[in-house]
Amino acid sequence: MDRQNLTLLTDLYELTMMQGYFKHKDRNETVIFDAFFRTNPCGGGYAISAGLEQIIQYIKDLHFDKEDIDYLKSLGIFEDDFLTYLKDFKFSGDIYAIPEGTVMFPREPMVKVIAPIMEAQLVETAILNIINHQSLIATKASRVCYAAKGDGIMEFGLRRAQGPDAGVLGARAAVIGGCVGTSNVLCGQLFDVPVKGTHAHSWIMSFPDEYTAFKTYADMYPHACILLVDTYDTLKSGIPNAIRVFREMRENGITLDNYGIRLDSGDLAYLSKRARKMLDEAGFTDAVISASNDLDEFLIDSLKTQGAAITSWGVGTNLITSKDNPSFGGVYKLAAIRDESGTFIPKIKLSENSEKVTNPGNKTIYRIYEKESGKIKADLICLKEEHFSEENSLLLFDPIEPWKHTRLEAGSYILREILTPVFLNGECVYTSPKTMEIREYCQKELNTLWEETRRLVNPHEVYVDLSQKLYDTKIELLSQMNKL
Repeated sequence: MDRQNLTLLTDLYELTMMQGYFKHKDRNETVIFDAFFRTNPCGGGYAISAGLEQIIQYIKDLHFDKEDIDYLKSLGIFEDDFLTYLKDFKFSGDIYAIPEGTVMFPREPMVKVIAPIMEAQLVETAILNIINHQSLIATKASRVCYAAKGDGIMEFGLRRAQGPDAGVLGARAAVIGGCVGTSNVLCGQLFDVPVKGTHAHSWIMSFPDEYTAFKTYADMYPHACILLVDTYDTLKSGIPNAIRVFREMRENGITLDNYGIRLDSGDLAYLSKRARKMLDEAGFTDAVISASNDLDEFLIDSLKTQGAAITSWGVGTNLITSKDNPSFGGVYKLAAIRDESGTFIPKIKLSENSEKVTNPGNKTIYRIYEKESGKIKADLICLKEEHFSEENSLLLFDPIEPWKHTRLEAGSYILREILTPVFLNGECVYTSPKTMEIREYCQKELNTLWEETRRLVNPHEVYVDLSQKLYDTKIELLSQMNKL
């Protein structure tokens, strides 16, 4: 986890292809690769971009140490002249990306790399590894937070995450997606996000009785006193003992400003409603009732529908692993090669599956908002040299079913280009905001989605359309390939 040089965080074939380019092609041949995904995770209507800060750190420190060169030499498949070249290797190209916390959709470039072919090839694996994981967890977190309807969600899945990095960076992504904090202390230290937590059943069990355990905890943390009440009997023991402690705190003049109970087992809807009644009758109407126990967005949504009296949720395993959809599915495909005249020649990948046919060329993305509501109408992928004006009408059509047209009248929409320069000529030109700032930005982004797109089941699809020029380029390339 302490190692910053992740240059060998790559698949072997990236390096064997690099040696092939070194031997048989112009190593300075400039290409464009797009990283994108084909399907929204979790059956949802959108995704959230996350991981760009770690991509920046990776690119900045991209170099081969002596130990790296020695290891590659030991494999017996790399020649000395190629290994000598690697000694002075660094990234010299351009990178454009969708900023972290931005809502994004399938088939549009999350990251665009413009670089000499050897450099662009090497960075594929790490870029996908970083952005696939964090975008997945940020998206999952946003769904969980949406289900909670404004209640606070705390991420606390570290012990179930697939390793330390996934736990730390997954917690960061979860906060970007909307969580109010994490139990992960290292994440809190590294990214300056709130850390939160209560105590475990072992705390209760280590004392002679439940009341003594609660009392001792309350004495230590009077202004962060959330008591776990289900170790023995929630209704007959846990809640009455918690009420006794809260009453004594009040009698001793302690201000009860961050206190309540946590439920971690049983019928959470039933128990929370009974707990609310007991706390209210005892005069603790502002006591928090929090809950955990294998929660996800669907269970939270069900509990809310049942009228559960829970206002704070701790979500662990199902969030940090995105258990129902454990991979994001981002891919990295060649889109163009620059010729001797400096012109980018578009390239296309074919497939019997139309969804896997790539969009060629040097592209950018314009987000189209309905002017009246500020909601997202569609995204438009176009060639970089194209320009559009809000003062003109705009024709959109489905790239899979192009006979489906939508015309936006002049003055009825707003355009925003969402791909942002991150590296130019190998130098970083972008400053990552702090994680909590990204979280705030993400909440604004989510508010630009229609409710129909945010719903958990069968969401409305946001259209990602191609410009006429890009569509024509794609069709021309397809025609050329069919003649081969």
